[in-house]
Amino acid sequence: MSNLKTNHAECHFKKIALVGKYQAEGFAHMLSELAKTLKSLGCEVYLESETAENSALTNLQSIKTSDFQGQIDLVIVLGGDGTMLGVARQIAGMDVPLIGINMGTLGYMTDIPLKDVQSVLGEMLNGHFTEDIRHLLEAQVLRGQKAIGNGLALNDVVVNRSGISGMLELTVRVNDQFMYNQRSDGLIVATPTGSTAYAMSAGGPILHPSVAGVVLAPIAPHSLSNRPIVLPNDSTIFIELIGGKDVSVNFDMQALTHLQIGDKIKISRSQKTVTLLHPIDHSEYKALRQKLHWNEYPSSF
Repeated sequence: MSNLKTNHAECHFKKIALVGKYQAEGFAHMLSELAKTLKSLGCEVYLESETAENSALTNLQSIKTSDFQGQIDLVIVLGGDGTMLGVARQIAGMDVPLIGINMGTLGYMTDIPLKDVQSVLGEMLNGHFTEDIRHLLEAQVLRGQKAIGNGLALNDVVVNRSGISGMLELTVRVNDQFMYNQRSDGLIVATPTGSTAYAMSAGGPILHPSVAGVVLAPIAPHSLSNRPIVLPNDSTIFIELIGGKDVSVNFDMQALTHLQIGDKIKISRSQKTVTLLHPIDHSEYKALRQKLHWNEYPSSF
């Protein structure tokens, strides 16, 4: 990684924070090599505080995620989409862009494979990239008139049952209009970003990131005619739990609130966004072909 191309004299981003999946084997070494490379490009390198605590690297300054705004120009995530989701939710609205380096096998947001870092990252750090602005959902959990929980989601807000309980029953309203009562194992409310995650496995459609929509995808619905639907991005969705045991709502599978009968979840599009940076030749269609193993045939174009 330290042989990264440095054709250009000056780094486009002065202060860079590194965040990583520190549980991964060999992570500390990869992180150290990445930091050396960034320094050779003239960048000032910081470690996100939790990454610093768990990586045993003592030669870099640490900084809390909450302090990124105004002090950090770019965040580089070394890990997978789960790591990226966690960071993105924390810095949403800070106007600090993200680059993802994928250490896993399936990464939509962390779209630079570790093996390609040498040929790609240098160009991006010197200003050759495309910007991809992603919107989040915000949700509030209401028990009577009291808010008992809230959260942001870049992928999805999911209401579901535990593995040992029976079906749950939900009432869904959109913009104060009754939509349906649903008996199922749960309901996924997903952004275009999340349309390639849990919602896709539940039979939901894939939305291009530039499509302004929200996906509602039922999980194993009792009625097979209860199909996924794409709603306008300005929709306000109310989900009320009217039946079921051991039910919870989670946000990007990273925050959880347990529900009681009568609890409601209010979901709408957040004003907060995150900006992902991609290589200049990035293509959403190429990413889908590679990640979902779609067939490829010789092109006549």
